[in-house]
Amino acid sequence: MLRNGLEPWHLLVVLAVVVLLFGSKKLPEMARGLGKSMRILKAETKALREDDAPADAQAAGTAQSTAQQPADRPAVTPTNVTKATETPRPETTA
Repeated sequence: MLRNGLEPWHLLVVLAVVVLLFGSKKLPEMARGLGKSMRILKAETKALREDDAPADAQAAGTAQSTAQQPADRPAVTPTNVTKATETPRPETTA
């Protein structure tokens, strides 16, 4: 029954169904969005690894300062966010 699990005509049928469901104009946009999200994911995982590297080195006994920030990531200072007070609106009579 299942000699070859995936034959070339199976791929053609799947491709035709995808084009019918999403349309030919939407597919390049979806691929572009997927590429951007993959680049962002790659950059964030790289940044996490770089952030973990000083902690691992310090745990091993080296005297590196954890206060140093990588050159491509500026330091962020915390800010307090307060809500603006609402001003009363003048009442109009109709």
